[in-house]
Amino acid sequence: MMKNMFNKILIILAVLAVFSSCKSEPVLELAVDTDAIQIGPDGGVRTFKVESSGKWVVTSSVPWISISPANGIGSTECQVRVDSALLASREALIRVTEVDGEQARQDFKVVQEGYKYSLTLEEPNVEIPSYEDIAKRKLAVKVKANFNFDVKMPEGVEWLEKENSVIEFDERVARPREVTLKFTYDINFEEQPREALIQFVPRKSDLVCDKKDDLNVTQRAADKIEVGVKGDSLALIAIARTLGMMTSWDPADRMRDWSGVSVWETKDERNGRVRSAEFGMFWTKEPIPFQVKYLTEIESIKFYGNANTFLLYDLDCGPHICELTQLKRLTIGAYGLTSLHENFANLKNLEYLGLDSNNFQEIPDVINETNFPNLRALELNTNRRFTIADLSNNTRKNIGGFEDEETFPVRLLTWNSLDSLRLSMNYLQGTLPSDEQMREIVAARWTDAELRDSIGTAFFDGRDIPKVLPTTKFFAINGNRFHGNLPDWILYHPHLDLWYPDLLVFPQEGRDKDGNMAKFDNAPTNMNYYYDIFVNKKYNPKNYTEE
Repeated sequence: MMKNMFNKILIILAVLAVFSSCKSEPVLELAVDTDAIQIGPDGGVRTFKVESSGKWVVTSSVPWISISPANGIGSTECQVRVDSALLASREALIRVTEVDGEQARQDFKVVQEGYKYSLTLEEPNVEIPSYEDIAKRKLAVKVKANFNFDVKMPEGVEWLEKENSVIEFDERVARPREVTLKFTYDINFEEQPREALIQFVPRKSDLVCDKKDDLNVTQRAADKIEVGVKGDSLALIAIARTLGMMTSWDPADRMRDWSGVSVWETKDERNGRVRSAEFGMFWTKEPIPFQVKYLTEIESIKFYGNANTFLLYDLDCGPHICELTQLKRLTIGAYGLTSLHENFANLKNLEYLGLDSNNFQEIPDVINETNFPNLRALELNTNRRFTIADLSNNTRKNIGGFEDEETFPVRLLTWNSLDSLRLSMNYLQGTLPSDEQMREIVAARWTDAELRDSIGTAFFDGRDIPKVLPTTKFFAINGNRFHGNLPDWILYHPHLDLWYPDLLVFPQEGRDKDGNMAKFDNAPTNMNYYYDIFVNKKYNPKNYTEE
């Protein structure tokens, strides 16, 4: 009996010992629910689950991977955060290890794809307006790329220009980076939209792109303006806005009340249409806006006072002003013109042409008697960018002022219908055409009787005076660089007294490019010699009597 009891006690103690042993040294189990993680080149977050009955830690073989949580007890879901790729495809090892017991472990891979060569656009198709203020005529295009490229503009597209300098990437970094390409564009004058397909060409000819976008830019058509009274008002406001005028007109007011604008007061279809308009105090680096072509009944138009006039180098008046064939008076002054459009000769009805204070280097060839048979007044004063006293020491280029005219523009002196010719304050140089030269030139233009009828007499005091500019009541050449003698065709011109010669003919200034002092050696000190011959002239002192 005692023996059986003893045996039972031993069995109980043995069982307790087993339980006690299991409690002090537990058997741990460890598992991970994945054997690999695949992720793209942009990186991101992935999850995996650790199953364990004890403590564990997680480690990564590379610094571009972070894990949270990196340690724990029992079963937990962990996040793997992978950075974007820098170079090519890459791999990493993640290890989950027991902290206690036999320190069992589980490994799995993280495989990240590398970037392929690509160039993508945030907006491959862009639409821009036909018109914007000049400061807003800009297009910004966001590009993502991981290789160096050149921007290939389409041939024949001049209305869209790339503004940026060359963009350089560090091609050791494969991750696409974003850059902004900037373009500027011109106004679309046409009533149809236009497109430009811009391509991006890898600088390395052997580089193969996985994806490469092109940029398609569409510019909307110009708003159509209906010819008529309403169209005239819209055109005037659009021109003012395009030029950047400091002040414009209020559309709420009647057009006939607008400052600088007059309208036709007739009983025909012209009634209420614009007859004349003036545009002043503006800032532009572009030709006259296209909306001017809608002013189909205008007779007189004036553009004067471009704040940018001295900064421009290649600017003409544009083609659209040349469509106004009904024009009689045209002023484009202080605009910055260096040339006139090839269609300028279409304005054959002009009676007055004012081109003062521009930047012409020479008088445009289009300005001649054949093209403008009705012209009565031609004003070309002060066409110079800079004031230069001594041209012989000048190093500046593009100074304006007809510097490229090798001699006096004789073609203007044979324009017999001109009532007014003004050429003051330019850089005309040399000597004036002599009497002999002009006599030979005009002989072919007049009969003997006409040559002797020069609004008075062409022959007096033994002098044979060439018939030059016989109808010209106003002639100005002061402030140029002429030297030598005044010819008789000036000194004895029948209208010399009307020219204010002591102010607008005789005075010259500075030195020409050869160093000659600009002055006329035989400039008279008074007009007595003239009044002795032209005894009936209005300004003859002999005609005045003291009261």
